[in-house]
Order: sequence, then C-alpha cells, then structure tokens
Amino acid sequence: MTKALIVATNVPKFNNVNRATGLWLREATHFHKVIQDNEIDIDYVSPTGGYIPLDPLCLSGDSMDNIDWDFYLDNHFRNHYLATSLSPKEVTAEDYQVIYFAGGHGAMWDFPENKNLAKIAQQIIANNGIVSANCVGTTALLAMRTKDGKRFTAGKKLTSFSNDEEALNGLTSEVKFLPEDELKKAGANFIKGDPFKPNVVIDGNLITGQNPNSATAVGEAVIKDLLK
Repeated sequence: MTKALIVATNVPKFNNVNRATGLWLREATHFHKVIQDNEIDIDYVSPTGGYIPLDPLCLSGDSMDNIDWDFYLDNHFRNHYLATSLSPKEVTAEDYQVIYFAGGHGAMWDFPENKNLAKIAQQIIANNGIVSANCVGTTALLAMRTKDGKRFTAGKKLTSFSNDEEALNGLTSEVKFLPEDELKKAGANFIKGDPFKPNVVIDGNLITGQNPNSATAVGEAVIKDLLK
C-alpha cells in the first residue's frame, strides 16, 4: 500500500521579531488533496510531533480558496493531522513511498538542521521513493546527505521560495536566512520562475515547488512519478 508522509513545522514565531509564523496552510492542503484524490494514505509528522501551528496570514483574504476552507473546516483534519502529528521517532521510513516537506516561514527554524527528518527522507529515497518539498520546506534538504556523506543538494536541480518573493513580502531582513541563497551555497542548481507563479522542478526522484501556489503541481508531479 502506497503511503505519503507530509512534514510540517512546529515553530509558531520568528525568533528575532514579534511575528507569528507556522505552516502555510495551502502548502499542506493542496498537496494533501491531490494525494488523497489518488487514494493514497497520508500521515503528518513534525520535528517534535503534536501541534502544528498555522501562520495567521495564510487564513486571511485571498490566501484561502475552497480547498483550503474545506480542509480548515474539517474536524478530522484539524484535530488529527494538525493537532496530533507524529514525531520522527514514531515514523518507520520503510512504510512510505513519498515524503513531502511543506513550507511556511516557521520551517526555516526547525527543518534545515533536523537530522531525524533528514534520515527519514534519505531512507525513503534510498528505497526508490520520492522526496518532495515546497517553498521554504525545501530547506529541509540542507540536512540531507548522500551515502558517501556529501550534501544531497550538491548538483541537484531544485527550487524554493526565491529572494525576489521574500523581497516582495518585505521580510528579507526578518527571516533567519534566504532559502535561495542557502541552497545555492549548498551546491544546488537553483531554478526559479516568476514570483508567486506555480513552478515545479524535477530532478529524478526529487520534486520541488517554488511557492505556496506550486503545491498542487508538486502533488501532481509526485503522482505522475508514482504511476510511471
């Protein structure tokens, strides 16, 4: 039975300014819907397990569409997936064929150096599974290593939230780092599209999306890979 593991942040606040953060809801819901519509079971995991906070900005205005509202108003989604996510020690990597790192600025603080999550992803890809990520979630790849100890990102074609998008957000000076810069420093072949437009980059069993509006396309690329 094919299963997918969605990874989300536990961080509710920037560590340097009084600004709330967390998971950007669309990055989970739009990917979740594609996977669910293809009758694939889903679990959620977070760095510490338990409650997954939502960035309050993702719940306002044009940030929410019908898919987001359907999930947000679903008691099982909120009370099971978001409130009681698994911890890494509760995850058996061999049970999953797909891992997906969802974004939200909170991920900057608990994804890039998380060896426990990296180990799960490394085991999944070693078993010919798929490692996927979106937006800031791509920074989780910074902790991954190859079998010979080299950076997983070295030479990989990928994308994430771009410097241009962070500048348009007005958060360049407040975020922990710029994902585009850090991934390039780690040897990645960074490929970006227009700000806030869907952009997916595929390199073998690695599938990455640029921004929240890319989450559906990442899910579709994952399904296409699974079916080939």
